[in-house]
Amino acid sequence: MKISPHFHRHEFACNCGCGFDTVDTHTLEVLEVVREHFGVPVRVTSGCRCPAYNHQVGGAERSQHRLGRAADIQVQGVDPGLVFDWVAERFPATSLGRYANFTHIDTRSDGPARWEG
Repeated sequence: MKISPHFHRHEFACNCGCGFDTVDTHTLEVLEVVREHFGVPVRVTSGCRCPAYNHQVGGAERSQHRLGRAADIQVQGVDPGLVFDWVAERFPATSLGRYANFTHIDTRSDGPARWEG
């Protein structure tokens, strides 16, 4: 099921197969703007995580992935650092993690948080 112009619900589903696939509308809006700005596909490598899967992958106990408010993304052909910097400037209230192979984006209500992994 398509939930926005460029994303389908299944892209946010928990990777364990449990069926958890809820995504926060504000998170989705940020991802849509990222997609539009860079003009290339955005791959969600980790969206929703049920508590068991989050624990399995070593996620933080209070991870925003558990709430459907986070996505780890790869923007095709774009350095994750560039994505991080652009989102930080365009969406200063959005929480971001900078990693070598992906960018973490979340819309926590007690943010923003910034970190490097």
